[in-house]
Amino acid sequence: MTTAYTEVEPAFVPVQTRSERPRSFEPEDFGTPNGREVNWKHTPVAQLTGLFTPAGANDGVTYDIESGDRFIGAPLATGSAPRGEFFVPEDIVAAVAWQGAGEGMHVRIPRDEEVGEPILVTVTGQGADRRADAHIVIEALENSSATVVLRHRGSAQYAQNVEIIARAGARLTVISVQRWDGDAVHAASHQARVDKDAFLKHFVISFGGGVVRVNPNVELAGAGAEGRMYGLSYADAGQHLESQVYLHHKGPHTTGDVLYKGALQGESAHSVWIGDVLIGPDATGTDSYEANRNLVLTEGARADSIPNLEIQTGDIQGAGHASATGRFDDEQLFYLQARGISEEEARRLVVLGFLSDIVQRLGIPEIETELLSAIETELSEVTA
Repeated sequence: MTTAYTEVEPAFVPVQTRSERPRSFEPEDFGTPNGREVNWKHTPVAQLTGLFTPAGANDGVTYDIESGDRFIGAPLATGSAPRGEFFVPEDIVAAVAWQGAGEGMHVRIPRDEEVGEPILVTVTGQGADRRADAHIVIEALENSSATVVLRHRGSAQYAQNVEIIARAGARLTVISVQRWDGDAVHAASHQARVDKDAFLKHFVISFGGGVVRVNPNVELAGAGAEGRMYGLSYADAGQHLESQVYLHHKGPHTTGDVLYKGALQGESAHSVWIGDVLIGPDATGTDSYEANRNLVLTEGARADSIPNLEIQTGDIQGAGHASATGRFDDEQLFYLQARGISEEEARRLVVLGFLSDIVQRLGIPEIETELLSAIETELSEVTA
């Protein structure tokens, strides 16, 4: 008896892990997203279509160096080191920004220099119908120390790459503050490499904008490298605020900490946090933890929170992840009200206490004051 067999084509299995996503400098290699891809399925793709092709005139934003202009080097053309030393686009918007930014800004901290005052770069949008592509390189040379702040305001359709290199022994803080107008669209890819015994503290602070998607990727490449990734968002009605975070422990004895917090209020307010941690086969002695906490203040708001952890070696100190989304803690409110504090003031104190944890880690009093004031303004709209 003869048995007939039919050959079946293997089913297509989509890429699930962050480390396996395709990378390319060519936008065509990614194709146009349809919203079903793993890295786009939580994003309002239709509102980002303007960023899927190069900017053309590239006049949608202006750049002002408000402090630290002596650390701004000559513009970096495509192929000019250190541009592209580490950065490789992992989605179509990053590839478009790479192609569209003919000259990249270069923030360079000299070897062994300790910079006391923050280097402040303000990006101002010139209108919701204006487009811009950007590639910014922040390079801290060996044993240097500095804080770089990217402040975004106004309105534009803005595709942005930020390439961060912390060389051996450097201590670098990078803060990206998004306080756009309500019709701005901003998609950014931050990619960082942290070398031997270097330290990077990275912040994503998103309050304004219609759609803001800032995805940081930090590779702890050298032995003893340390990375701290913090985020704060406050989404209002109709806003979409998103961060897909990737922390790659590559070298041995590296330390990583990820903490993102968000508050949401208003109909269709939406936040997305996807956290991926990869502990590679050579990352022995790793200590890593990631967490996302969200506080939903009103009906109709939604927070998507997805932590992922991949471990490829058994020789680690520790690794873990956590995610929580909820409303006000009734016990906290009861405790405060039992001491004569009104319900409205009690809610305000709970939210401030929840979010100020991230604000206080910035270490820059002026920005801390600005953000706490912005939180107070947001809270006044909840209780109005």
